[in-house]
Amino acid sequence: MIVSRNPYNGEEVASIKEFTKKDIDEALDVADKRFQSWKQTSFSERSKLMMAAAAELKKNKQEYAETITLEMGKPITQAIAEVEKCAWVCEYYAENAERHLSKETIKTDARKSYTSFEPIGIVLAVMPWNYPFWQVFRFAAPALMAGNIGVLKHASNVMQSGENIQKIFERAGFPKGCFQNLPIGSNKVEDIIRDKRVKAVTLTGSKPAGSSVASVAGEEIKKSVLELGGSNALVVFKDADIKKTVATCVQARYQNTGQSCIAGKRLLLQDSIAEEFLELFSKQVRELKSGDPMDEKTYIGVLAREDLAEDLEKQVSESVKQGAKIHLGGVRNGTYYEPTILTGVTKEMTVFKEETFGPVISVTIFKDEKKAVELVNSSDFGLGVSVFTEDLEFAEKICPQFDDGAVFINELVKSDPRLPFGGTKISGYGRELSIHGIREFVNKKTVYIK
Repeated sequence: MIVSRNPYNGEEVASIKEFTKKDIDEALDVADKRFQSWKQTSFSERSKLMMAAAAELKKNKQEYAETITLEMGKPITQAIAEVEKCAWVCEYYAENAERHLSKETIKTDARKSYTSFEPIGIVLAVMPWNYPFWQVFRFAAPALMAGNIGVLKHASNVMQSGENIQKIFERAGFPKGCFQNLPIGSNKVEDIIRDKRVKAVTLTGSKPAGSSVASVAGEEIKKSVLELGGSNALVVFKDADIKKTVATCVQARYQNTGQSCIAGKRLLLQDSIAEEFLELFSKQVRELKSGDPMDEKTYIGVLAREDLAEDLEKQVSESVKQGAKIHLGGVRNGTYYEPTILTGVTKEMTVFKEETFGPVISVTIFKDEKKAVELVNSSDFGLGVSVFTEDLEFAEKICPQFDDGAVFINELVKSDPRLPFGGTKISGYGRELSIHGIREFVNKKTVYIK
């Protein structure tokens, strides 16, 4: 049995029977057979079903959000917002998939030549617990609209959310087998990737998990997309609008109790405004309400598991020994970790080098543009960076100097169905969302007619 527990009070949320090898084989057989008919459906048919999925998400968002909160501790208002965002990505691809995958004519010496974009079959999604709906829907919506079939291996502590996602597609009217949740442990993933019926795999998770999945997919010569960890920098230059920037940086770091790959984890402040900024930033962090994730007023909940809180505590402790100062917070109580600010952080310290998956931010001071760029790029991660300045010409000029997959000016890094999302370095490869995401798992077929 796979058991999920409420991280706030330790109570059991759900107990789901784990699939046997026979169950997995039967599920893949259903998926494979469904692909033969699903790939023949029109974009119009798929679009109607995807819009119905969006409607189902909106209609029962409270129900789905409460399960998210109970399983992994996300504050309820943020869980509702997550479900609503999933409806948006469904609507986006329902409205744009046909255009994204329309044939592209290429002028050659042929009478006619073009590229077509055709579905490839079953795609396995290995997904994490921190955004248990959004991470799945940003894969599922484009995959299904492209004519592919989705099978999900969700994190063990949010398996009920995985069941709910399958239920959503079924309630929307998708034919049986278009999308299935497989209640399995990580030890069964390799065999599924190697199964001939499975054509590709996408994973959002840690570097070790990504490395393992990619190596197996590579051996089988199958496409993989990886969205791994991040240690995004929030770079505040002296001419930034401090009041607006503080509010954005607080949200960038502390939403979802800091458990986000694209959270701004490293706060880089230009020396001349550092003291003023830190004072206002600290004040707003102190005002964040901690408590029961089911309370609508709660902004900081608990971490999804106690071992995650212990890991965060260890990273902070190591950094303090290395010379960092606890400016605010730094106390753990079970799965709860206080919103924390560390100052005096250098690039050699643990909280700078590693990803901190919780409500902890490191503060580093820089003198000029050159040093800021060096600090940003010194990370092994490359998911995104936020730059705050009133000089937009300067902002655009500095963008190419960053190694990351995304640069956001005067805004936190966020995923948007209209924009490609993905990283560089150990943050992974490939892109999700936008036209680039839906074209990851298709056969880009060249057609030449003489």
